[in-house]
Amino acid sequence: MADFAAARLNMVESQVRTQDVTDVRIHDAMRAIPRERFVPETKSHLAYTDIEVEYAPGRWLLKPRDVGKLLQALRPMPGESALAISAPYAAAVLEELGVSVTRVEAGEPLPGGQFDLAICEGAVARAPEAWTAALATNGRLGVVERDGPVGKACLYVRAEDGVGRRDLFDAFPPVLAGFEAHHGFAF
Repeated sequence: MADFAAARLNMVESQVRTQDVTDVRIHDAMRAIPRERFVPETKSHLAYTDIEVEYAPGRWLLKPRDVGKLLQALRPMPGESALAISAPYAAAVLEELGVSVTRVEAGEPLPGGQFDLAICEGAVARAPEAWTAALATNGRLGVVERDGPVGKACLYVRAEDGVGRRDLFDAFPPVLAGFEAHHGFAF
């Protein structure tokens, strides 16, 4: 029987805190949420490793480091609302932080309403416009964009005059099924 509690503590201490994730609330939430609950039982031994773990065909949990850094960049606050897109673990961490979470799978129609933040576990070639359109004013989207070997974790912020984007860090998660880049023919 695996000692998931010890693995969870070790994950936070060695993979999250050492990667400039300084928000103690995120540490506490990640220590409290059983990550193994979000993967098939046959993969539960991988839940705390420094890899992306496939939880459904074409869907992955981000590495603990990446999800911790992305959550910290979103600056979630109690009472805010979040949209979790193919992000079951991030959704649970956000709920532990007092955020109201709506869950959808990537590719499903988005629910109506405006969200204070949105997060996706897994990479997309480019964040769909529908995702940034779901943000309220001052809303934040954390997502990894990947069109090649290296992805960039990005933060999108909706202002009254439009949406801004900035790169946060390199990340290498697999691209979600259905969100691959489509390159045209070129000479």
